[in-house]
Amino acid sequence: MFQALLRWRIDLLLLGFALLMASAIYWPGLHGGWLFDDYPNIVDNKGVQPTDINLASLLNAALSSPASEFKRPLASLSFAANYLVSGLDPHAMKLTNLIIHLLNGGLVFILARALLDSIATKESLACDSPKLSAESPRAGRLSTARSSPASVTAALIAAGWMLLPINLTGVLYVVQRMESLANLFVLLGLIGYVTGRRRMSLDHETHPDTKPRPRMTFDRGFILCSLSLCISSALGLMAKETAIMLPLYASLIEWILFRFRTPTPTRDLPADHLRRDRRILALFALTLALPMALGLAKILPGLLNPANWATRDFTLGTRLLSEARVVVDYIQWTLLPTPQALSFYHDDFQASSGLLTPWTTLASMAVLACLLISAFWLRRRQPLAALGIALFLGSHLLTGTILPLELVYEHRNYFASLGLLLAIVPPLLALNPGPRTATFALPRRTLLACLLAWWTVNTAITAHAWGDPLSLAEELAERAPESPRAQYELGRTYIIYSHYDPDSPFTRLAYAPLERAAALPKSSILPQQALIFMNSRMHLPLKEAWWDSMIAKLRARRSGVQDESSLQTLTQCAREGECKLPADRMTAAFQAALSFPNPSARLLATYGDYAWNLLDDRKLGLRMTEAAIASAPGEPAYRITQVRMLAALGRANAARAAYRQLETLNIGGRLDASILDLRQQVDEVKAPAAPSS
Repeated sequence: MFQALLRWRIDLLLLGFALLMASAIYWPGLHGGWLFDDYPNIVDNKGVQPTDINLASLLNAALSSPASEFKRPLASLSFAANYLVSGLDPHAMKLTNLIIHLLNGGLVFILARALLDSIATKESLACDSPKLSAESPRAGRLSTARSSPASVTAALIAAGWMLLPINLTGVLYVVQRMESLANLFVLLGLIGYVTGRRRMSLDHETHPDTKPRPRMTFDRGFILCSLSLCISSALGLMAKETAIMLPLYASLIEWILFRFRTPTPTRDLPADHLRRDRRILALFALTLALPMALGLAKILPGLLNPANWATRDFTLGTRLLSEARVVVDYIQWTLLPTPQALSFYHDDFQASSGLLTPWTTLASMAVLACLLISAFWLRRRQPLAALGIALFLGSHLLTGTILPLELVYEHRNYFASLGLLLAIVPPLLALNPGPRTATFALPRRTLLACLLAWWTVNTAITAHAWGDPLSLAEELAERAPESPRAQYELGRTYIIYSHYDPDSPFTRLAYAPLERAAALPKSSILPQQALIFMNSRMHLPLKEAWWDSMIAKLRARRSGVQDESSLQTLTQCAREGECKLPADRMTAAFQAALSFPNPSARLLATYGDYAWNLLDDRKLGLRMTEAAIASAPGEPAYRITQVRMLAALGRANAARAAYRQLETLNIGGRLDASILDLRQQVDEVKAPAAPSS
């Protein structure tokens, strides 16, 4: 009985074992702490830390993300839900991420099985009669007992995807729940689309005597396709913008597997006679072509403006050259990863300055060209391999082309890695080898087993390191010795472990990595800020070289997000009385940062905070705050500060006018608590008395 069960349900046993294996491997990593962008998005973001559940607090949480102008409300609400249950506990947050990853693994299995069945259906129609055999995918769908080669292949694809080391940051890096949650809806959308397309085809294949329908008929299969693309894209976009790629992925599946055609349901033509389906063409025109055209029309003028690249050490041209190398590196990091390659921090990556600088730029472009040609050549011979290549390349069109994003991030392969596994797992598994390839089935399966083992071991080693903040910082600093962020994070971790005790051994350890990070050519002012912050908190001397280096960096290039965060941290520390910082040095730092045109609202508001509270320059503080409002009129925090400043200055009419402007941003009552407090302050302001005659 057991052997029969094993033979008939091997796919579910493989999938269940993979889910358990992934859970066990990731479990040690759940005990780790926060890292990098977790702080601005979760730890320091009061919006995702509600005290109770009501419409106002939920809206405030949904619109609180600093990571994007689109706010990613669904991801932020999930962080808020975690906080309501367990507070700022990184273990609970990471556990939620693991659950999402396991759900995605199950969806990968379902999607891979649907794709394999679609290919089997097409091949059976091409070779045999249109009648369904007992082994056809539709018949298999009615049988719940047998485990087909397609389902075993799908289970191994899902297992490999869940265990890939490159997908680890989507689980243990808390803030990247945005990526894994967005891709949950992408996978759901693709499953719905493939299911709908198979229903459109199979209904016609099995009913050849059906009367002809008008070309634009909306049957149930087409409705399922449409809803899957539209609803899943909308929900995914609320987690992260990468979900906008769903229609592109569906179009690639359509191009390779269904070819924008459906069977003609007439009694005069065979059921496998295909016609171009104008409904599908119209669907992609509305969900893919039109949004793409509108998006490019909106962003291209800004991308062609060199000023918008001022915070980067690359231009539009050098970015495109560099991303060719990055995408080829992603292939290696996915299929043949090493700990040194998957270093998490990749800010030490040197951008390409020409086709041969370095020479791997041109070589990488040639590799990508070969992959693109292979996708065209294989789409009729090996459609799943062609689809896998196309999905991998297509997934990097958003983050690996013209947008001025940072060059390298491992989590950008969370979906892309699925494409590579679709391309390599079926031929390596070789469950249905032909007579020419049957001889090599065993070596290929052995290679697949070795790859699965290698991925599992690497993920287990890295997950174990993620379980302890100190061991993780030391591990990542060792993996990326030239990364300013890796060295800074090691120094910052030592500071945390020192508990600001000058006699702690961790205090002495912190200086070396921070000073190394500060000296690296691509570093921000984070290391200098950490050194100044640490010594000031511990009442130790501040080196003039730290200030000189920080101000020089701010003067040399436009401030980035990390530079602004550093100035904000120093301002907050000084305002709270924990740091005694020389006013002339802080003022020089702000002036250097503000010397570039069009400074960010955040930088303006931070200088306003410093001028008001530390320099006691009320006019300057108000002017900077109003400039921040002009730069970001939709951000309520700056307007709240403005109202308080005007009330403190006794400018009653101006305070009331600013208060009324703030009320227009109180969507759903999310600002009720702040507005109630401000209302009292404004009401207490007395207008200046009229001069006596």
